[in-house]
Amino acid sequence: MGGTEMPAAKKHPTTRARRNTASTASTLRPADTVQIPALPPRPVVFTEDGAMKAGDWHEATLDWWADLWASPMAAEYHSSDRHALFLLAVLIDDFWREPSTKLASEIRLQRVAFGLTPYDRRRLEWTIETADEAKERGQARRAAPRANRQPPAGTDPRLALVQ
Repeated sequence: MGGTEMPAAKKHPTTRARRNTASTASTLRPADTVQIPALPPRPVVFTEDGAMKAGDWHEATLDWWADLWASPMAAEYHSSDRHALFLLAVLIDDFWREPSTKLASEIRLQRVAFGLTPYDRRRLEWTIETADEAKERGQARRAAPRANRQPPAGTDPRLALVQ
């Protein structure tokens, strides 16, 4: 057994069992039609004397909620995701009221599923369309021939039916 053996030929790509393609891969575009769900009433908070009361959402939480639903990722969320996002909003709200490393850690764990950081989007194989890509896509769409364009003057398209 010398070093003269030939390596086995690779299988044709169509016969391979595993193609290493991700079902979540997509290019995210700004979503104009996403409905921003209203945050439910803020869950109970405790006052300094230990009494429970309904609270208002912290301003930073409201800003985060608006940013979340204005992001390109919002179009990827299913209606069932709202419940987990509501829970994440409570964690974020609690963090802004009384920051702690424990809350920051839990927020980090919970936001992974929603592609809220560049690393999470990379793991999900989501890319955000850049302004240049959107501009190029629009130019290509405008330059493409359209079926409803007028025929050249002097020709009658109905003649194509009888010729």
